[in-house]
Amino acid sequence: MTSDQDLIEGCKKGKHSAFEALYTKYAKRMMAIAVRYCNTTFEAEDIVQESFIKVIEKIKTFENKGSFEGWLKRIVVNLSINNFHKTSKERAFENTSEIEIADEQAIPVLSELSTTDLLSTLKLLPLGYRTVFNLYVIEGYSHKEIAELCQINEGTSRSQLAKAKIMLKEILVKHSYVAYGK
Repeated sequence: MTSDQDLIEGCKKGKHSAFEALYTKYAKRMMAIAVRYCNTTFEAEDIVQESFIKVIEKIKTFENKGSFEGWLKRIVVNLSINNFHKTSKERAFENTSEIEIADEQAIPVLSELSTTDLLSTLKLLPLGYRTVFNLYVIEGYSHKEIAELCQINEGTSRSQLAKAKIMLKEILVKHSYVAYGK
């Protein structure tokens, strides 16, 4: 198997085979990220395709200062957030910065769910809640970074996360994944 460094150098030289190899290696992983932010698989596929087009356009600016996968992941997340802004007819975020956050810990039972169950459960959240939850809990962004990406204030990000956790707990209890109160 060719290393990422070799593939990146090949892409910088315009070798189609190198780009195909990068796409084959990373497309499924990037799809798994995009699908968490999109309402449909079709939307997520578009995001992944657009991300790799951006890679072709910007590959010469990649300086190997971090991992290629991290760079690509950031492109996918940013395009997903941009897509959210373009496609949402009404703002999915409420301005509820006055809510106190009682529970700053992620819901432990989520790590015990299968990927399919986790994605299905997250899809039940309103788009704003789901977006903030994905960015904070799964992707590891800070509330400040989320606020900048989503064009909301930090308090709104915190509030959306708190509400997402409450709603997720209710969903998990309803579907018997967790005993009430845990």
